[in-house]
This record gives sequence, C-alpha cells and structure tokens, in this order.
Amino acid sequence: MKDREFYKSFFRLYVVLVLQNIVTLSVNLADNIMLGSYGEVSLSGVTSVNQIQFLYQQLLIAFGDGMVIFCSQYWGKKQFAPMKKIIALAMHFGIAIAVILFAVISVFPEQAMLCFTSDRQIIEEGVRYLHTIRFTYLFFAVTQMLLAALRSTEVAGIALRLSVMALVVNCGINYVLIFGRFGTPELGVTGAAIGTLTARILECGILIFYVARKERYLRLKLTDFLKMDWQFLRDYLKITLPLLILCGLWGINTAMQTVVLGHMNSAAIAANSAASNLYLMVKSAAVGAASAASVVIGKTIGMGDGELVKKYARKLQILFVILGITGGIFLYFIRIPILSLYDLSPEAMVLANHFLIILSVVYVFMAYQMPANAGIIKGGGCVEFGAKLDSICICLIVIPLSCYMAFVADVSPAVVVVCLNIDQFIKCVPVFWKVNYGKWMKKLTKETKTSG
Repeated sequence: MKDREFYKSFFRLYVVLVLQNIVTLSVNLADNIMLGSYGEVSLSGVTSVNQIQFLYQQLLIAFGDGMVIFCSQYWGKKQFAPMKKIIALAMHFGIAIAVILFAVISVFPEQAMLCFTSDRQIIEEGVRYLHTIRFTYLFFAVTQMLLAALRSTEVAGIALRLSVMALVVNCGINYVLIFGRFGTPELGVTGAAIGTLTARILECGILIFYVARKERYLRLKLTDFLKMDWQFLRDYLKITLPLLILCGLWGINTAMQTVVLGHMNSAAIAANSAASNLYLMVKSAAVGAASAASVVIGKTIGMGDGELVKKYARKLQILFVILGITGGIFLYFIRIPILSLYDLSPEAMVLANHFLIILSVVYVFMAYQMPANAGIIKGGGCVEFGAKLDSICICLIVIPLSCYMAFVADVSPAVVVVCLNIDQFIKCVPVFWKVNYGKWMKKLTKETKTSG
C-alpha cells in the first residue's frame, strides 16, 4: 500500500512538473528558432540577455525551494498556518530581488551585456531586448513564488495550464512582431520581448485569480502577505541562504558557458544557444524528478516515518539512473532533427552538433546526481551539503579550468564545453555516499496548537 502510494504521489507530481518545464522551455526554444531564422546576431543578443534572466531565476528558485522544503514538511502534518507565514516571507524576498534587478538593468544595460560578450552588434541587440524584457521581472517573481507554494501542497496542474497558455500567446505574438506579419512593423528582438512580457502578465493575473478563488488548502489572502513573522524568518533564512549560494553558483556556472564561448566567436555563442536550449528541454525530466522527489521526501519526513524515507530514497535513486540512461540516448538521437530547424552558419551547426554529443553523455551523470542532491538530500532539509559541494566544484575546478582552456590553452569550443560540465561527473561520488551512508534527514517543523 505504501509503495503504491509512493509511486502514485511521485509520478502524479513528476509527470505534471516535467510537462510544465518542457512547455516553459518551449517558449524559449520557439524564441530561439524564430530569432535564429531572423538573424544570428539577434539570436546571440537574446541568448546573452537570457543569462541575466537565468541568474535571476536561480535566485527565485532558491527562495521558492526554501519555501517548499519547509512547507512540504508542514504539509505532511497538515498544518497550514505556518505554511502561510513561510510563503509570505518567500514572496517578500522574491519581489525585493525583482525590484533590485529592474533598477540595475534600467541604469546599466550595456554594462550588463558586456559581462557576456564583447561583440558590439550583439550588445546593441541585447540592449534593445532588455529595454522591454525588464518589465517581466516583477510578474515572474510573483508567479514563481505562488507556484512554489502550490507545489508544496502537491498541486501542479495549474502550472502546466499556465505554461501552455504562455507558449501559445508568446509564439503567436513573436511570429507576428518579430517578422512583421499581417501589416505589423518588423520589430525583431523587441517583438520577442513584447511576446514574453504579454505572456508573463497573463500568467501572473490568472494565477492570482486561481489562488484567490479556486485553491482549496492554503486559502491565501492579500493580508497574509502583509505580515512578517520574525520567528519563521530566522529558520527560513537558515535554510534559504545555503540555497542562494547553491543556486547562485549554478547560475554563474551556466552563465560562464555563455561568457567563455561568447568571447571566442559568434558561431560558438549561436551554437551554444541551440545546443543548450535542447539540452535544457531534455533536462526537464531530471528537474521534474528533483522537484517531485523533494516534495515526497519532505512530506514523508513531516509524517515522522524515518525508515520509510530511507526506503523511498533507495527507490528514487533507481528511477534517477534509469532516467539518466534513457534521457542521454534520447538526446543523442534527436539532436540532428532539432538542429535542422535552425538557420545557422555551417561552422555554428558543426559546433552545435559536437556540443550535443558531449551533453548526451553529461546527461547520464547529471540525471542521477542532480535529483539525488536537490530532491533527496536538499528535500530532506540538508541544504549545506549541496552548497559546499558546488562551491568546491565550480569555484575550484570548473571556472578555473574552463577559463584556462579557453583563454590560455586556446583549445576548441568542444573541449571547453567538456570542462564547463565536468562537475556533473565529479559530483556523482559524494552525492551517492551522502544519500546512502550520510545523515541528511532533518525535521524543520515546529509544534503548533492549531492545524490551519
């Protein structure tokens, strides 16, 4: 009975989260395919700007994951009042980050672009895109915090529906405004930004309506977000600060791929855009597994059954290994059909093909260690392990080695991509040891007198 309940809980969340991630990334993939057809410089400019978006998204993920780790344990105990207080804290931090980023980008757009490329044409296209896309930051923060709150109660269907809506709206507007169809002006990257902004506003508005009128468990109201509970703030930050380090390092590591390749040549950055978007699409399976595992593990810890948690951790690891092998093979075989959709130069096409062959091998190892770390260890309340591991791998190995190979040894971009992803191989051993032989289960909930 417990095994059936485990698989039912995991796969119900997993399937919806994977589909939601795929649809969300399809928005970016559609942008890239359309902009790739429009022009390689435009594609490179938007790709560089998206690294800023990625870093911002990583910060929001940290605040959202900190919320989910706490709330999933309270969800296991069916205590809703503490969950509301933690959700309010996460929302405050998410909005604060959005406001700060908007201000920085508004004042220093060119300086932000210079972090990722030195090509003047790419910078100009990126600044045009930033001029509009910066207005999405606040809407995106509110949406991500509310979706994380719903995910902690095992509600994920609304996220999928919102993502499908965003895909349809964004692709429709992009097709019209990027190329100037149906008598509209040809806006290029500005048209792509308008499409994304429209989709983000609709997403946020519909989600707020859903939470206010349809959601059954938390019953969040505006007044819930106007309170600050200092008792929970300390505990929340204790969990979230290591997550900020972890997500920040991962964001920097991913952005470094654009920084390093972007300073090599324009073909490399266009190839990286095409390859990384497909890789991220397939990676959705691993991301969904990590998110679903985190909720299932946290909920089970909240129920107080430690032996059952260990049993679930063993079952999840087997699923992650199967996922990695399957995903790596799938990525290898779909790379050519997907790349054929891009209008890339011959040099960029060859590089993109080489990058995807490398990433199909990387995926096998990533799909085990990332969900095991983020889903089991982090979901169990042990967030310090991941922060320490990433600090060592990224700061002491990946970044120094990649920069040396790119700027000193002057190796090919394909070798640089191997160096940028070498941590995915290294992390497997310490993650396996921690899950199976280390201590990672932590009870984070406080005893409360009421349940809601």
